[in-house]
Amino acid sequence: MNLNLRNAIIHNVAGNSQDELEDTIVDAIQNGEEKMLPGLGVLFEVIWKNSSEEEKKEMLATLESGLK
Repeated sequence: MNLNLRNAIIHNVAGNSQDELEDTIVDAIQNGEEKMLPGLGVLFEVIWKNSSEEEKKEMLATLESGLK
């Protein structure tokens, strides 16, 4: 993904409330919006970079169990 797209996604959601962020995530997943799905990757990157090691392990366990 190019830097401009990443920056646009971050800019688009910067300052959003938790409810607004939830709407963005749910809409992208439920509607399978191709243009928003890469945005979820950028949001995950923000989550990952701001998580403790314990939180990262919890996310990895959730991913592992969800992919079985």
